[in-house]
Parts: sequence; C-alpha cells; structure tokens
Amino acid sequence: MKKIKVMSVFGTRPEAIKMAPLVKVLENDERFDSIVCVTAQHREMLDSVLKMFKIKPQYDLNIMAHGQTIVDISNKVLKGVDEIIKICNPHIVLVHGDTSTTFNAALAAFYNKVPVGHIEAGLRSYDMYSPFPEEGNRKLTGVITTLHFAPTKTNEENLLFEGINKEKIYVTGNTVIDALLSVVDRNHVFEEIVLNNIDFENKKIILLTTHRRENWGDPMKNIFNAIIELVNRNKDVEVVFPMHKNPSIRELAYKYFNEYKQRIHLIEPLEYVEFANLMAKVHLIMTDSGGIQEEAPALGKPVMVLRTETERPEAVESGTVKLAGVEKDRIVNVADKLINDKKAYESMTQSANPYGDGMACSRIVEIIAENFM
Repeated sequence: MKKIKVMSVFGTRPEAIKMAPLVKVLENDERFDSIVCVTAQHREMLDSVLKMFKIKPQYDLNIMAHGQTIVDISNKVLKGVDEIIKICNPHIVLVHGDTSTTFNAALAAFYNKVPVGHIEAGLRSYDMYSPFPEEGNRKLTGVITTLHFAPTKTNEENLLFEGINKEKIYVTGNTVIDALLSVVDRNHVFEEIVLNNIDFENKKIILLTTHRRENWGDPMKNIFNAIIELVNRNKDVEVVFPMHKNPSIRELAYKYFNEYKQRIHLIEPLEYVEFANLMAKVHLIMTDSGGIQEEAPALGKPVMVLRTETERPEAVESGTVKLAGVEKDRIVNVADKLINDKKAYESMTQSANPYGDGMACSRIVEIIAENFM
C-alpha cells in the first residue's frame, strides 16, 4: 500500500504541544509516512516538549538567534522549509495556529504546490494588530490552506464568512485537549519544589501567565498592580507566576513583587507536564495566553483573560472564560468576585468545554486519509 507522506512543521512550544499528539497518531498509523520538521523558533522550550512526547524530528532548521526580528524568522523558515519540501516531496504539509513558522511554512508549501493542512484554523480577533503578528499569520495562512481543521463551529463560521469552501472545513475539536488529558495526573509530584510546598487544598491559588507583546508596558504594570491589590485584599490568596524568559517582563516582576515573596511565587517557566498539572490544582487562572483558554475549561478551571478581546469567543459564550481587560480596577473586580462569590465561581467551573473531547487527532488523521488515499 502506498503511504501518504505527511510533513508536520512547527517551531514553538505551544505548536509542539498541540502537534505532538497528532504526530504520535500519524507515526502509529501504517497508512502514513510521518515526516517532522521543526524550525526551533523557540529552541529550549521546544526541545523539552519533543523529549516529553518522544518525538525525533527528521529535520531541524535550528533558526533561533538572539535579537532576531519577525522578518529574520520569516526568511529562515521560508527558505529552510522550501528546501526540505523539495527533498521530501510530501503529499501534504501540516502547520498549526498562527506563528511566523506557521505562515511561512505554509507559504513554502504553496510555492511548491503542495496542499496545506491548517490545524487550529479559523481563530479570529478581527483586529489585525492584536494579537500581533498572530492575527495576520492565521488569516494569511487560511488563504493558502487546502484542508482547514477548525476546533469549533465558531471557527468554521469565521472561515465561511471569509469565503472558504465549506467542503474543505472540518470541525474536529482542538488537539490541545488530546495533549492535556494525556499528561494530567492527580498524584503528580512537582519537580519545582516551591509548588510542592503550596497549600492548594486550603488556599485559593491563582495561576498568572502574561507575556503577549500588546501587554508590554502600562498594561502589564496594571496587571501586576491588580495582583498586589488582590493579595492585600484576600488573605487566603496566593499567586504563582511562571515568568516568561523575556528580560523586561522578569525585571518588572521582580520590581513589583519583591515585597510579596511569601504570597506571590515567582518561578521559572515550567515544562508542559508540570504546567498542565499546576493548572489542574489551582483555584483560578489569569492569563493573556490563547491556548490556556482552551485547556483550563477541560480541567474545570475558570479563566480570566487579560486582554481586551479574544479570538476564542465561544469560551466567553459558554461561560468558561471572562474577558477582564488590562485595566487594574476591572481585573481586581472580576477576580475578587470569583474569589469570594461561590455561585459565580461554580457557574464557570460547571460550564461545558467548547473545545473538544480529546479525539481531535483521530478525526484529523481520518480526514487526511479520506482526501489522499
């Protein structure tokens, strides 16, 4: 039987987490010849995910360099993936989401007249500069995609609105749920010692993550001031902040939180298994991340989005996510209610997760087989 050559391209930690379970399904299906190309747009964080899921890429562009720009990344990915496509001659190139790796790998496939499969297609904020450059990347990728794997009906509707052929859109759920459910363990013991010493049972622990470019500067100062006020108002609240590697974010965090070391725990970025199990234990999550808006509801955790808009409106509509913005007073008010109003809290924890059941990868593989067998 002639095998279908599927080339999966990804370069950042979030992409790797969401693509890893799909790669594993492809590797274990005799109908496919699975080819993995990583760009290493994020080197260290990418490698940890590859190791965890036991994925050995056949090709590694290793593009990460200190101080490089979006243009630098784009040039390296476009040229590198183009060369690999010419060597491998795949039937389809799979990309994920909205990174610079995503768009430029898709563009390389398009230039070689190789079909593109876009995992997590159809997300839209409808503000081209927020998130930047992700909104542009995902829209541009959609234009040259052959098979659109949309996590939700809302994503499908976005694509239909933009004129995408309905027959090429498939609602699959999100692969991140597949990944998440495979690693969460209620008996998990953390490698990060600080986390093992936190009283998750009797304290209301908030997990904070913030790193997006549009939140640099005053928005992040507002977020940090809100955290300080929440800790001062609520004696049973503690905060865990895995700090992004960006030096500016870390410097600001140390400056604002230095006096609150007993209640605000600044830790290094966590490996995926550690982070997933931390999400499962905390009371509330405050984030500007996109992926966490999908993952946390699967664990029954309320999410406050520290942004002014979200490309995941179905989470807001389902009640699992609240848009808290980036103004201090609003962040404090939304969080304070979830900390102290049991009914408001439970209304979020009991809402259904709109992002899937953990079977997205199996659906995607079958769709590829139907189109290429």
